Amino acid sequence: MIVVDRFFPSSKLCSTCGTLQGQMPLNVRSWTCDCGTTHDRDANAAKNLLAAGLAVSVCGAGVRPQRRTPGGQSATKQKPSQREP
Repeated sequence: MIVVDRFFPSSKLCSTCGTLQGQMPLNVRSWTCDCGTTHDRDANAAKNLLAAGLAVSVCGAGVRPQRRTPGGQSATKQKPSQREP
């Protein structure tokens, strides 16, 4: 079992492009991102939580929203360097 921080913005984070939406009242059940993707809030949260759990299990990294800023780092699996015989 992988535990994701309870304040992880899973329903406000676009599962397509990674953009984090601003304030969103709980009565908003669907929304459209700037990239043009329309999200059902619950289905979008499920996709983001799955991706966050997989990132932790594969990379061992912390779970946080991806930043769209230059120089921002994200968790990526890196191939181990291969030795030449």
